[in-house]
Amino acid sequence: MTFSIPRRLLGAFAAIAAALALGGCGYNDFQRLDEQTKSAWSEVLNQYQRRADLIPNIVATVKGEANFEQETLTKVVEARAKATSIQATPELINDPAAFQKFQAAQGELSGALSRLMAVVENYPNLKANQGFQDLRVQLEGTENRITVARGRYVKAVQDYNVLTRSFPTNLTAMLFSYKVKENFTVQNEAQISQPPAVSFDKPASR
Repeated sequence: MTFSIPRRLLGAFAAIAAALALGGCGYNDFQRLDEQTKSAWSEVLNQYQRRADLIPNIVATVKGEANFEQETLTKVVEARAKATSIQATPELINDPAAFQKFQAAQGELSGALSRLMAVVENYPNLKANQGFQDLRVQLEGTENRITVARGRYVKAVQDYNVLTRSFPTNLTAMLFSYKVKENFTVQNEAQISQPPAVSFDKPASR
């Protein structure tokens, strides 16, 4: 006497077996880590945008100072324009060339802002300007948030990339087209945790 297993039951067994196989090969981990990198990247973009939004007010305040070095100011304006001209979409992290271009533009803006703040030290009136001091406090806070957001993104991408390259999860990566993601790179790793210098020294009282 033979027994036949209903097709519906066979389908259920197949689905369970597939789920177990995917779980054992890291499929669920890919889903989790991919979402983590997207979330971390979104926060990086939010903080870079916050910085970009501060710059026009900083520039407008500095312009009010007589004889301020125009070349330094112009470089900040140009660097901001270049950084904000790049469309920072979620897909950017999967495009190595676009990611490197974005990173370079943001680095150029960081450098321009650092130079601006260094030059401001030569202008006591600006240093004594409460509105400008408030903007400097906001800028420092934003730079710190950028550092934290970048650090979280770096960690999220590292975890994801290790899963992508490791065996046997690399087979799952190939099957479902999970590719290694781009990460931030700097010549001096300390720059990751060191925001551009912003001094808050008050001018000496007269």
